[in-house]
Amino acid sequence: MSAAEVLTFDCYGTLIDWERGISDAFLAASREDGVALHRDTVLTTYADVEPTLQRATYRSYREVLTESALECGRRLGWPVSRDRAGFLAESLPNWPPFPDTNPALEILRAQGHMLGILSNIDDDLLEGTRRHFGVAFELLVTAQQLRSYKPDHAHFERAQAAIGSRRWLHVAQSYFHDIEPACALGIPVVWVNRKRESPMGSARPTAEVTDLTQLVDWLAAPLSMQ
Repeated sequence: MSAAEVLTFDCYGTLIDWERGISDAFLAASREDGVALHRDTVLTTYADVEPTLQRATYRSYREVLTESALECGRRLGWPVSRDRAGFLAESLPNWPPFPDTNPALEILRAQGHMLGILSNIDDDLLEGTRRHFGVAFELLVTAQQLRSYKPDHAHFERAQAAIGSRRWLHVAQSYFHDIEPACALGIPVVWVNRKRESPMGSARPTAEVTDLTQLVDWLAAPLSMQ
């Protein structure tokens, strides 16, 4: 592919360690109630619950997080009230970036790339997360703006309208939310496969890396090697 002028990123799971954020929030809140949960069980349960809620009639991501906490608590044997279930949304601005995130973003910014975020998030929650980043993003596309969640195509269509004819590369961790819809739309996409998982279905990304450090190296490689 030609050298990308615009790089867009999924945020949670790609730039932000959402698994650590979610599991830490569940373990801390349940511990306060005298309930011991296992990190892996929390994450497996959450991964099953959240996509179902996002496929239903649109609701804010804050509501999705609250409903997810309620349902996960029920499945894990930790009954929580709706008010108590707000712990998950309240924790989100504290979810940390991966160690490679800011060094890579700073290099990409210095190289002159326009940067953007396409995220299944509310505007105010993303604003809380952005304080963790050392660079600015010119393009921000959220579920709240569109009243739509990826893998629906609205995020990508909005981004394409803003990017126009500039060469665009999307970067993401989630095969379901990002890689498959980007491939379906013909958008070059890099899979950040931090957990070294196997591809899903027939969609294949333009490239695969294990972290954002590798992304920087791949972008710096001669086009003949990409």
